[in-house]
Amino acid sequence: MDFILWLIAVVLVIAGIVSLLRGAILWGIVLIVVGLLVGPGGVSIFK
Repeated sequence: MDFILWLIAVVLVIAGIVSLLRGAILWGIVLIVVGLLVGPGGVSIFK
């Protein structure tokens, strides 16, 4: 389960970075924050 959460978090953070680079600043920040919340390290909303 931790690996799946980690994988989802990585995808969300990468999508957020790509959005930032494309100019969608608000959407990029939201994706990065959600990715950090889902990830098993630090804070996780599923713990």
